[in-house]
Amino acid sequence: MPGGKPIRERRHRLPRDAYRGPVAASFTACVKGRKPAFKDDGIVQAFVASLRLACDLHACQVLAYCFMPDHLHAVLLGTSAEADTWKAFVHFKQGSGYWLERRRPRISWQKGFYDHILRTDDDKATHIRYIVENPVREGLVRHWQDYPFTGSLGLDLAEYLGVDAC
Repeated sequence: MPGGKPIRERRHRLPRDAYRGPVAASFTACVKGRKPAFKDDGIVQAFVASLRLACDLHACQVLAYCFMPDHLHAVLLGTSAEADTWKAFVHFKQGSGYWLERRRPRISWQKGFYDHILRTDDDKATHIRYIVENPVREGLVRHWQDYPFTGSLGLDLAEYLGVDAC
């Protein structure tokens, strides 16, 4: 790089094998410049479809997702020995990034994402509750069930979290 140091990629902190098999992993991806990309139902529905496709291709289930205005939280669970939660999330980001490039060229994903492995059922429930409560903490809604961009693909969140239907 002329006039400066070359930019080096940071290695991913966990070995790729940590994401394979029946593993639950939490991912957070931010929109570049923290632009509010996820306020429109059409965009969120397109991204949910992209998340479903990526997870289907890599044998994963989406336990929970929450599209905040400028970032996404998702918990993926591998459903077989061949599952790969990391690959599923990378595939999702690539596909949805392409969608943005074609339809909303001023909006793009920030490079990389944050992730961690959820080791126990208690970790999963606690983390999913934390994710679905994000819109409440941000003052967007009074109850997480009222936020239109929170959900799951294949799991009844209210039942899983032990919440009575209103």
